[in-house]
Amino acid sequence: MGEGSRRQRGPRGPPSLGRGHSVGKPAGTGGQGPRRQEGRSREGAIRMVRGSQRRKLQKFTGLCGREEGLRVKRSCPSCGPELGVEEKKAKGNPISIQLFPPELVEHIISFLPVRDLVALGQTCHYFHEVCDAEGVWRRICRRLSPRLQDQGSGVRPWKRAAILNYTKGLYFQAFGGRRRCLSKSVAPLLAHGYRRFLPTKDHVFILDYVGTLFFLKNALVSTLGQMQWKRACRYVVLCRGAKDFASDPRCNTVYHKYLYVLATREQQEVVGTTSSRACDCVEVYLQSSGQRVFKMTFHHSMTFKQIVLVGQETQRALLLLTEEGKIYSLVVNETQLDQPRSYTVQLALRKVSHYLPHLRVACMTSNQSSTLYVTDQGGVYFEVHTPGVYRDLFGTLQAFDPLDQQMPLALSLPAKILFCALGYNHLGLVDEFGRIFMQGNNRYGQLGTGDKMDRGEPTQVRYLQRPITLWCGLNHSLVLNQSSEFSKELLGCGCGAGGRLPGWPKGSASFVKLQVKVPLCACALCATRECLYILSSHDIEQHTPYRDLPASRVVGTPDSSLGTGAPQDPGGTAQACEEYLSQIHSCHTLQDRMEKMKEIVGWMPLMAAQKDFFWEALDMLQKAEGGGGAVGSPAPET
Repeated sequence: MGEGSRRQRGPRGPPSLGRGHSVGKPAGTGGQGPRRQEGRSREGAIRMVRGSQRRKLQKFTGLCGREEGLRVKRSCPSCGPELGVEEKKAKGNPISIQLFPPELVEHIISFLPVRDLVALGQTCHYFHEVCDAEGVWRRICRRLSPRLQDQGSGVRPWKRAAILNYTKGLYFQAFGGRRRCLSKSVAPLLAHGYRRFLPTKDHVFILDYVGTLFFLKNALVSTLGQMQWKRACRYVVLCRGAKDFASDPRCNTVYHKYLYVLATREQQEVVGTTSSRACDCVEVYLQSSGQRVFKMTFHHSMTFKQIVLVGQETQRALLLLTEEGKIYSLVVNETQLDQPRSYTVQLALRKVSHYLPHLRVACMTSNQSSTLYVTDQGGVYFEVHTPGVYRDLFGTLQAFDPLDQQMPLALSLPAKILFCALGYNHLGLVDEFGRIFMQGNNRYGQLGTGDKMDRGEPTQVRYLQRPITLWCGLNHSLVLNQSSEFSKELLGCGCGAGGRLPGWPKGSASFVKLQVKVPLCACALCATRECLYILSSHDIEQHTPYRDLPASRVVGTPDSSLGTGAPQDPGGTAQACEEYLSQIHSCHTLQDRMEKMKEIVGWMPLMAAQKDFFWEALDMLQKAEGGGGAVGSPAPET
């Protein structure tokens, strides 16, 4: 077909010219001329339309021809002097955002995300005042939590409520397996931030800042050996008006059978009348179903703020901390809680409050066989109920009394203690200067001191400062630390079996960084045998009041600004030893000097075994001196 058509066209002529070429034709003629003229006419019409729109816009806004839009003045009046009338006419008539009504600006800014709102408030003084207004945070809080009825209390209630609901979250990472990332739980829409949480075998309990206790049912499921959050997780409101809650203090969630909730309820003053008053009570719930099985109501004159458990199931002791700092206790038998009966229990004042009435306890923590009390002045008192745990904690059974196990023991500490953590046979303390002190059994290196030697007294971990929170488990410890201004890290030490220390399966005797991506607003943590939990929440009214350590309190630590030839102890330990020698020299007899030396050994920061050695040696010398003096002439004093 192609060859036939070519034959019909006749003899082949000269080759046809390509596109864009012409022979002997003037410009604008041929096939391309009309197309170019049409394109030029269309561009001209578009320019005319744009020019008319620009002139209308300039006429409407009153701006000069050089300004093609609104120019926003970003500086506040305090940033510089105002311009005169002539200068304003010379520079045009700029429109400032400060000319808008404040309500309109707050309404516009309230649509920004919280992260962008905080960034905008850091640009200048004007935006800082606008972004910090309570009206803006009230709209943001309504957008984040539409069902929130009470914004709470405080100096800035709406801002605090908005940030609490923006930063709330509960994360978990399963131990073992290939997946090493955090998963976020289902957030209850009614929760006003997260204050505390408690994981059990199958469920998770969360307490918010207005006293509502949530019950996340079937929160965790196991799929092919991997723990993960169930997508169809249901949450219900277990109770309202809750102050605190507790369960079995052991780390194994299998033992978390009952949940004890300290709450406030309205009780009728007289039966048959409408008058009522608020009374504190303890409600016991079955953790598997959330059913209430027992309730204890107290007199309206007694108000409590914290509850902890200690002891075995048959002799479970409930310790209740009052608002005045007193400790009361009562004993229940958990094996009989599910039986439908009513009886009266007697509250008894704990010995730490009975024999030391001047002490005001601020908080307390417990495990199965011991309890730790922290006073408002920063003192620490201990109750140990079993000889094995006492030996692990103090290295000796010298002061243990099996007939009086509730007698508190005071720990010798160099500064005020802010918060603490208690494991099975070791503990951690954090003082007002941000220093971490560990004590107890160190078989797996859970104290983080770099070795596996037990410590009978609080020993400082010198390479860690100012932690956010501290947690002690069965044979490992965790520390949540602020690595930089915008990031946090999780450190751990001790036994690494079962993936308890992600990234360190063999464990570590020192605190090492774990392979866990920590949320930015993480504030609390907890570990079970299966997984690690991290609670995220930020309260603008709660800050850890750490202080800077004075130079006079730094004993035996060299100054980094000094050279290598500078003395390593510029007056700390040497000055203390000189003071000790002067005290010994002031004694008149040899027996008094021996007693003073024993007292000084107790003051020195030595290990328990070293103190026992010096005390035994001094006793031997004192006895030998007493025996020699009885037979012969007394030795002259030096």
